[in-house]
Amino acid sequence: MNSIAGKPVALKEFAGKPVLFVNVASQCGYTPQYKGLEELYRKYKEQGFVIVGVPANNFGSQEPGSNEEIATFCKRNYDVSFPMMSKVEVKGANITPLYSYLTKTGGDVKWNFTKFLVGKDGKVIERFESGVDPMDAKLTSAIEKSLK
Repeated sequence: MNSIAGKPVALKEFAGKPVLFVNVASQCGYTPQYKGLEELYRKYKEQGFVIVGVPANNFGSQEPGSNEEIATFCKRNYDVSFPMMSKVEVKGANITPLYSYLTKTGGDVKWNFTKFLVGKDGKVIERFESGVDPMDAKLTSAIEKSLK
């Protein structure tokens, strides 16, 4: 995959760390979740936790911008500091291999801001649908458990 700045990112860089992959969009009703995602990242990053934002325009054309526009939006509106990838497809014929892997057992992503918690071993621990707030106790508890 590539970072939102266009630089190659090997997912093995995240090996040994719990990672929350989130397909994001700038014009979605769930877009304010960026605030909670950033709060989560800042709370747990010193313990090795990573959030990776994965922009996708698969749902309602709610991520129409370029990578540069997305990066600017995220920084300006939510001061996002967690890693962001380049815009990809998270379902359908052109699904990115990462999402092909993440959805192997739980089925297709249904909407923006679906969250996949992946353990230090690279296996999916749990999936949280769009309506689950980043600061929800069930999600934070799963993150804390994954850090042990």
